[in-house]
Amino acid sequence: MPVSAPPRALSALVGLPVLLFALITWQVVADGPLVGVDERLSGALVHPDRFSELLSDLGNVQVAVPVLVVALAYAAWHGRVAGVGLWWLPPLAGALAMVLVPALVAPLKEWTDRPGTPAVPPAVGYYPSGHTATAVVAYGAATVLLLGRLRAPAVRRTLVVLCALLVLGTSYGLVRRGYHWPLDVVASWCLGVVLLAGVRLVERRTPPGRTPRDVSRSTRRSSSGTPSSSNGPS
Repeated sequence: MPVSAPPRALSALVGLPVLLFALITWQVVADGPLVGVDERLSGALVHPDRFSELLSDLGNVQVAVPVLVVALAYAAWHGRVAGVGLWWLPPLAGALAMVLVPALVAPLKEWTDRPGTPAVPPAVGYYPSGHTATAVVAYGAATVLLLGRLRAPAVRRTLVVLCALLVLGTSYGLVRRGYHWPLDVVASWCLGVVLLAGVRLVERRTPPGRTPRDVSRSTRRSSSGTPSSSNGPS
């Protein structure tokens, strides 16, 4: 039987980021008080160096998307081997979430028309951060899809920590290098969380199947023969 996420938990997971995203976007468009705080915070944090630039590159499509593609392929293979009826659905949800990143970010950049920090050449269209959104969705969706297929608690915890480090590292690099204002990054966190909530919902609602180990054991039992009632254990 499919397991669904608790309605209240799911509403909070989606509702709070949506409200925060709306608040930040309003402040950016209206040049509200949060923008002043954001600019002062950026001035205190910006210090361009090679390390921050390398960290920001973790949000490049060429870096993050291949990680997601590997996770999608593994999730699809695992689901099919395990006999899941809708094995293709979770990988499709992960891929769709990634496709939605540029589809949502590009119009928002054009609409908000926010200028960049003093550390970059004069330009507009910096809100929200596409690199941050790419990192959150690519690494986050890969983690969501793999968690349900890993049994060892230590491995699962390591995967979650690694995902958090990749996202936070990307975010820190973008702000430290001056490629984005802090609010650009926070807004993309909110956007990414909403997209990941959709992936998680599809993952939880997909009927579970047998693990590859179960399939292997079943194959071995069938090849060795099933004991009959006459010669089997009483």
